[in-house]
Amino acid sequence: MAVLNSQRATINPYRYATLELLRRLKWDLSAESWRSRDRLRSCLNKHSAQRAVIVCNGPSLLRSDLSLLRTAFTFGLNKINLLFAQSDFRPACIVSVNPFVIEQNQHFFNSTDIPLFLDSVGTRHVQARKNVTFLHSASQVKFARDCSISIYQGYTVTFVAMQLAFHMGFERVALIGCDHNFATKGPPNKTVLATAKDENHFDPKYFSDGMRWQLPDLSSSEAAYSLARVVFEEAGRKIVNCTEGGNLEVFERCRLKDFISA
Repeated sequence: MAVLNSQRATINPYRYATLELLRRLKWDLSAESWRSRDRLRSCLNKHSAQRAVIVCNGPSLLRSDLSLLRTAFTFGLNKINLLFAQSDFRPACIVSVNPFVIEQNQHFFNSTDIPLFLDSVGTRHVQARKNVTFLHSASQVKFARDCSISIYQGYTVTFVAMQLAFHMGFERVALIGCDHNFATKGPPNKTVLATAKDENHFDPKYFSDGMRWQLPDLSSSEAAYSLARVVFEEAGRKIVNCTEGGNLEVFERCRLKDFISA
């Protein structure tokens, strides 16, 4: 659910291309872009032949046995910190690229020591420090095997985590809590105000009480997932879906227990 992607459909294509080029130059000339790229290059293929789990934010996450993740490298997404009050699970890192999410969760992002991978728009809200790496998002439909230059958001932060997992060298990657289904319906990518209770995520306060959020674009995110599957398989790697239920069938299903113990 990327603002960059939704803007593309509403702005004259030539004007959009010019704006994106200016954003690219502004980022490339900033000192933070060089610091972040150095961090990204330092973790390139650092976890070759290892396994990772991407912990998504669907309601089914509460049905996953998180105790199995104690020894696993895990990518938490967006507001995964809302789970911390009821679980001792802590991810190895957290990925967030949507500007609404970064703004809403800035207090946690500014106080945590957990490594963060944030879209460069986050420089407006999150202080640059050792555990924060900023990513440049481009609109080109492409799976970034090396994330140090740009990534493609693919209409879902899960796709960004997949690119980071590939960048780091993980051979097998599992998804949990990736329901690929939303109770709230409406035009894809439309910005709406949340109601009092969120039925689309693991915590009813995830998007609630008038918070701004973007409706999902499930077909576009599924296309991005299919691209990720092709790239992983061409490299002799694999993504599996260990979600308890859900509607995502792009990836082979697997039990989390079997993935961790294999």
